[in-house]
Amino acid sequence: MTPHPTEPVYRLHRGTAPLLISLPHDGALIPDALAARMVESARRAPDTDWHVSRLYALARAFGASIIVPSYSRYVVDLNRPPDDTSLYPGQNTTGLCPAVQFSGEAVYLDGQAPTPEDVAERVELYWRPYHDTLVGELDRIRGEHGRAVLWEGHSIRGEVPFLFEGRLPDLNLGTAAGKSCLPELQARLERILGAQSDYEWVANGRFKGGYITRHYGDPEIGVQAVQLEISQRNYMDETSFAYDESKAVRLQVVIEALLRATLAADDA
Repeated sequence: MTPHPTEPVYRLHRGTAPLLISLPHDGALIPDALAARMVESARRAPDTDWHVSRLYALARAFGASIIVPSYSRYVVDLNRPPDDTSLYPGQNTTGLCPAVQFSGEAVYLDGQAPTPEDVAERVELYWRPYHDTLVGELDRIRGEHGRAVLWEGHSIRGEVPFLFEGRLPDLNLGTAAGKSCLPELQARLERILGAQSDYEWVANGRFKGGYITRHYGDPEIGVQAVQLEISQRNYMDETSFAYDESKAVRLQVVIEALLRATLAADDA
């Protein structure tokens, strides 16, 4: 049986600009009853997108709305479809209720992995509220501004052999291969990335955008979606998970420029 949340499933800061920042893997809480079923290494929630809400806090100053979950992706992955269809067929990945860590190790003790009933309960208790709020906020923003941009903020260790070969570029822009936003927006973002020399970057490489980017990005109705996957070495220590303020400040300059570019007119 899935424990009910004892903390708010998400925190929402409602802003005034046509920009909603979603940070679906920032949460690290694991209910005690679930943690007891996990191997020791998984109880630390090592695959969290550590500190991304801290990186993106600057966006409040120019009116962005921000939604941040409380609970770990090990409870349920908010960036996976509710039917758990693979986003990257043929490649290693983790599912809606992950049974394997990014390291390739198991999440659960033998015989303790979630059942289909567990998964269905977690979707209703933890996944559904986040997505209902995403839909509501996008509708509100579009109603107020005539358009909305959904920015998906993510981070990951720069080397994860289980998921990809070699070293991940510093900044990984994903627009579902150009389907989730207008070409004008992608071009503005690529110009910003191309004009800086501190970070390696790629567009629509290994990370093209997860379920949220692909599902909600619909330029034809005035909702554009973009994902940015950041290699964690650029703002934190990947071993201890400690935030590195000096690195983060430099990275935030680029993040702010990218976010401000989403607020420009589509024909800019």
